[in-house]
Amino acid sequence: MIELYAWNTPNGRKISVALEEMDLPYRVRTVDITKGEQFDPAFLAISPNNRIPAIVDPDGPGGSISVFESGAILLYLAEKSGRFLPADPRQRMAVLEWLMWQMGGFGPMPGQVHHFLGVAEKDRAYGLERYLKETHRLYGVLDRRLAAAEFVAGALSIADFAILGWAWRHGRHQVDLADYPQVKRWYDTMMARPAVRRGFDVALS
Repeated sequence: MIELYAWNTPNGRKISVALEEMDLPYRVRTVDITKGEQFDPAFLAISPNNRIPAIVDPDGPGGSISVFESGAILLYLAEKSGRFLPADPRQRMAVLEWLMWQMGGFGPMPGQVHHFLGVAEKDRAYGLERYLKETHRLYGVLDRRLAAAEFVAGALSIADFAILGWAWRHGRHQVDLADYPQVKRWYDTMMARPAVRRGFDVALS
């Protein structure tokens, strides 16, 4: 059974949602990042970048394997399950493009918004303005894409799970999904899926 090391964060939720959608058995090992548990030597042996999530799969290729970084975990799980990562090269590339879009932008930028909202007003004005503007631009990119496709890469894929983990925090990004109607349509569709709901309901903290 896969062990998921996670906390109640967007990146943690990406993986719990994917595991539920893929119907892969797993158990949660919470890593309380508010208490510094991500620096525990046992966890660092699994995730050397001291970040959640990480997984350990005792039934990996050639034996037990640990995987860190949420994008790498999604790719590993998709290949293991044979789901949500198309074999057709063109369709596969679309999934990878949107997965990389999430990893490179729609995560780091909203994450900076989270950070600057938590610091003193005098210290945050420039950074918050900069990252809020970029966060809204990224929501706009996503909205335009979803005007042309039901899901971000055409068919439901790991790219949707990756992006959903961050769209889930739209309120903290100071984003009203009503301003991005195609994102709202997609978000509501995703959140109505039973496996997605299970992925969000599982205790990660």
